[in-house]
Amino acid sequence: MEDVYTHLNGTQERIKPEESKIQRVLMRRIAFFTSIFLPVLWVVFLSADGLSQDGPWKRMNEGLSLAEFDPPQKPLVKDSKIVILKIDPQYYSFKLLCASELGKIRLTAKEWCRRYGLLSAINAGMYQKDGLTNVGYMKTFSHVNNPRLNSAYKAVLAFNRVEPAVPEIQIIDLKCHDFDAVKSRYQTFVQNIRMISCTQENVWAKQDRMWSLAVLGMDKAGNALFIFSEGPYSGHDFNTLLLSLPVSIYNAMYLEGGPEASLYYSAHGVELDQSGIYETGLNENPVRPGARPIPNIIGITKKTK
Repeated sequence: MEDVYTHLNGTQERIKPEESKIQRVLMRRIAFFTSIFLPVLWVVFLSADGLSQDGPWKRMNEGLSLAEFDPPQKPLVKDSKIVILKIDPQYYSFKLLCASELGKIRLTAKEWCRRYGLLSAINAGMYQKDGLTNVGYMKTFSHVNNPRLNSAYKAVLAFNRVEPAVPEIQIIDLKCHDFDAVKSRYQTFVQNIRMISCTQENVWAKQDRMWSLAVLGMDKAGNALFIFSEGPYSGHDFNTLLLSLPVSIYNAMYLEGGPEASLYYSAHGVELDQSGIYETGLNENPVRPGARPIPNIIGITKKTK
């Protein structure tokens, strides 16, 4: 058998045949142990780096995480969870879609997503008897769904900014901020009922009525939170719950309650299709009825680099 040569730093090193055999055995053993332990080390690395799991958050994609919390009380439906989708506006664009602009056709959250290429959608707010018009001020670019600022509603979601000096998305608390001062800095506005104030206070009074809820919040890092609870709560109790969860919530606004409350997400091998089941005095059957068509939604798409 001829001697074997190996190249090292541009030079040749003579290796005897018996040394070559030993090297081949060692390389096979290294390959075996690598195949066994490298996947384990990779999982540990991902977990430690926060890419697969960060506390309660499961990372769905860059800038997008999902958490599910067990309700503190026995739910009406066995597997009911409090679902929160955390969205980093650095990576995702927010869109307001209105039936009043798009053929006056109401769709379920899932149908909105599939028709318009959205990753996720949640109610944009409660609507009036015409089935189209938001209860508070609502506009997106040149389309105005409701031109009137409702004096009773103290939260306005703003996104599609005009200038980089303001956050990409924020909830404007009308008790804390001058809406007229920021109105020219965004293209899209959705007004709804304030739930948690800019000072992280629960601003809802206690009450006996309960319902399923769709809520939009902002955390202290500037992420948007799509929040959904199939299980029913009063607004006051749900605010208290949100403030107790490890989500660093900054403020929040109410979107919808009862059977119309909806949240849909589908991407990266995961699909969530959530809809409300309960509202005191109106729909007290805990059987899941399926998602209802809604006229206005807030959705997200991944930004292109």
